[in-house]
This record gives sequence, C-alpha cells and structure tokens, in this order.
Amino acid sequence: MNRITLLTDFGTLDGYVAAMKGVLASQAPESMVEDVTHDVAQGGIRKGGQVLARYWRRYPEGTVHLVVVDPGVGTDRRGLAGEADGRFLVAPDNGVLSRVLESAGTWRLVALEPSEILPAPESPTFHGRDLFAPAAARLASGLPLESLGPSVENPVFLPEPAPRSRGGTTEGEVVEVDRFGNLATNLPPDQVRRAGGVWVENLEVPLRTTYGEVEQGELLSLVDSRGRVEVAVRNGSAARRLAAREGTRVWVGRKDV
Repeated sequence: MNRITLLTDFGTLDGYVAAMKGVLASQAPESMVEDVTHDVAQGGIRKGGQVLARYWRRYPEGTVHLVVVDPGVGTDRRGLAGEADGRFLVAPDNGVLSRVLESAGTWRLVALEPSEILPAPESPTFHGRDLFAPAAARLASGLPLESLGPSVENPVFLPEPAPRSRGGTTEGEVVEVDRFGNLATNLPPDQVRRAGGVWVENLEVPLRTTYGEVEQGELLSLVDSRGRVEVAVRNGSAARRLAAREGTRVWVGRKDV
C-alpha cells in the first residue's frame, strides 16, 4: 500500500484538510493518508521545512510527502513535485523543501504543469486541493514524476543562518523553537562539547547528555535528536525562561563579546 503524508498550516476547523483528503481518497483510493500536523503557524515556511526534515527520511521509499504551507498561493510561484532518496515530495516552490534538498543524497524536481494534472482549471486560491493533492495522488498511483511537468534545477532555497567565528568565540542564533520551548541553535556541536556549554545572553548553560541529568526546572544544553545544539529547561520552557525566540543570539567560547 502506498503512503501519503500530509503537512499543512490549515488547522482543522474549516474543512480545508478534509477537502484535500477527499481528493486523495477519490484519486488514490488505495493509498494510506497520514496526518503529520496542520498546526504550523500560518505562512510558516521555515518551520514547515524544519518539521518535514524530522520525518521525511524515516518513511519507506515510495512514500509521498505532501506539504502545503503556501503564503504565495495565487502568485507566480511554482508548484513542485520531486523525488529525494527514493521518497516523493509535493510542495510550493517557496523554500519549504530546503532542509530536505540540502540533506538528500540525490534529488530531482519538476514544475507542476496544471494542464498535465487537472481536467479543469484549478482555483487560484486553493492549490492544496486543486493542484498539490492531485499531483500527490498521481505519484502515489505510480505515475512517473516526469509526467507532471518540466524539470527544475533552481528551486527556491532558504539557507539556515551560519555561525560566525570571531577570535575565540563562535556566535550563532536560535533557529527553531518547538512547542516545549526548546531552543535549537546553529552552534557547532563539537565546539560546544569542548567548551562544556553555551552562552545565551549573559547566562552560561552547561552541556548535558539528557534532560534527566538536571533537576526539574533547571537549564541545560544538549545535542538534540537532529544533531543540533539545543537549550532547554527540564519540564519547562527555555524560550519563556530566557525570553528567547528565533534569531536570539547564542555563542560558545569567551564571554567577552
């Protein structure tokens, strides 16, 4: 049985997700559709890409990952379908696939051509239902990627910020805040291990291996499940404790910066 995963910023109150599922059920009735989440912040392209990065490779080859976080709907942004390391992808060309493309061993993409996919013109305001879902259904049904449109070599790419070295200090920033208030950073794990911790604002946060190595409510840093340096509070929120968000400055090395 083929598998389609579904990630959107639609929420579940208004029937938008159900409309997409109806298309998938009608056009790929043998496929299993799995909800990942529909709670990505509205238009949260970077967050959607970070969520996708957590799971896309964990699914078996042949899985179709359908991602609709699309603040550019109705503009001239392209729709994409692709294949990366044996898994298929369908999404708007707005950078939401960036983390997948940078980590995949091989990938190829096509620009969705509505005339090749739809029996009638699509709605200009609901490409999730009228363009992306039919494309995903076609891939899940075994149609070749190349049947959906022409090849794309230059997708929109949103690079994550790179840490900056200055003297004995490496400065980075928070690149993701999860629902627990954990702060994922772009600091190099090897440097943090050598230093034994990280600085956030004027506070040094010691490095540990797991949350359970500190008392409840204490701050710690660790290397998370994606290999990133994270700042956390055991059974609490580091974002709230430190008044931190995406872009908050963090560093490893000397404090006098």
